[in-house]
Amino acid sequence: MSNSKIFLQKTRKKRLEQGQPWVYASEIDRLEGEAKPGDLVDVVTHQGRYLATGYWNPKSQITVRIVAYQPIEKMDTEFFRDRLRQCQEHRRRFVTDTDCRLVYGEADFLPGLVVDRFNDVLVLQLLTLGMDIRRDALIQALIDVFQPKGIYERSDVGVRLLEGLEERTGTLYGDCPPIIEIEENGLKLEVDIVEGQKTGYFFDQRENRAAIAPLMTGWGGRSGISLVDRNELETDAANVMLDAASGQVPVNANGKIVSFPYWDGASVLECFAHTGSFTLNACKHGAKKVTCLDVSEHAIETAKRNVERNGFTDRVEFVVADAFEYLRAQVKGLDERRQRGQGGVDTSKKLESKAGRTWDVVILDPPAFAKTKSAVPGAIRGYKDINLQGLKLVNEGGYLVTASCSYHMKPDLFLETIQEAATDAGKLLRLVEWRAAGKDHPQLLGVTEGHYLKFAIFEVRSK
Repeated sequence: MSNSKIFLQKTRKKRLEQGQPWVYASEIDRLEGEAKPGDLVDVVTHQGRYLATGYWNPKSQITVRIVAYQPIEKMDTEFFRDRLRQCQEHRRRFVTDTDCRLVYGEADFLPGLVVDRFNDVLVLQLLTLGMDIRRDALIQALIDVFQPKGIYERSDVGVRLLEGLEERTGTLYGDCPPIIEIEENGLKLEVDIVEGQKTGYFFDQRENRAAIAPLMTGWGGRSGISLVDRNELETDAANVMLDAASGQVPVNANGKIVSFPYWDGASVLECFAHTGSFTLNACKHGAKKVTCLDVSEHAIETAKRNVERNGFTDRVEFVVADAFEYLRAQVKGLDERRQRGQGGVDTSKKLESKAGRTWDVVILDPPAFAKTKSAVPGAIRGYKDINLQGLKLVNEGGYLVTASCSYHMKPDLFLETIQEAATDAGKLLRLVEWRAAGKDHPQLLGVTEGHYLKFAIFEVRSK
């Protein structure tokens, strides 16, 4: 039995031919044949020329989501097995860690499906009617291909309502403990698959977290610490930790041996830390001291456990605070101290704030400020403010690490906003690194919606 046909309007833009796998209601001329919501339909031009096959839902503005560019008549267990094996092959080739995103919707040619792997448990989101009605075939295919101990559903997302579906969560297969330990970049983290955000963890920043490694060392010289050959020291340095490559000993400006192993490390501030993933990577690569900040006490408690399980507790301080307020308070304290240093201020009065700290590296990884197009103006103000305050707190020649996961905040607009913040802060920025989501979040050319994550590292200098 052949599929019903969706005829597209003659005057439409040729988005489908350019790789966009969504067909909007406004592009459709008519349905020829009978089809129930969720059924497969063949999409054809106004002349009847075949373009693709997808599942349709007349209740959704995205009426057809493409699943194949050759005619198929069913999405059964074998269909899913084949697609999932392709997903598996891609991750095996490009992703070192076993814990990662296994299925990324349209970019893996499985629109409406997200699957993350946390140790032996798969967490999935079914976002569309076309995927939801095929859950049994999908679950069997997931078991066959990935052999998980459990499969947990986190379809508690508002987009399902647009598809005429209710939100759903719960165990679909096997054993699914709520807290699972995973490994990323050689670090151990706990993930809450039941109460955590989205599926429980954000894998998309994996490579970006590792990209901060070069920023974490090379700071000892600013403190007057230098490496001296052990033979040149008059004192006995036998018990001092030596530079493994050269047999040298770190010595401060007073000629005293420095025993602190992370003397060359950066001071780091991570804002919007969530469960502390950037903090962990900073410590792994030699940071001297990290301030880990989030507004959620629950998130910070998780971050504390993650830091402890990796042995970094002595180098991390935790702050539960609103990032905007915290940064502004530090800038205000900095300004007050600067004014006192320049004179003309009654120094008999106590400082209004104990704030005024600065860091070698400031990391800003906020949640999406613009979830809709209409929210962009407000998002611009938010991104400018947070980066403006952050820039003022970076030590001279230090680094700002900043990100945006708002799809509607286009890359050029994001860079323009940061440039405006730098101008207002009196800073010059050198772009060192510009990245997107990791390799387990491939981008399908033609689907601009998948290009949501922007990640940048800037060197910060004063004018």
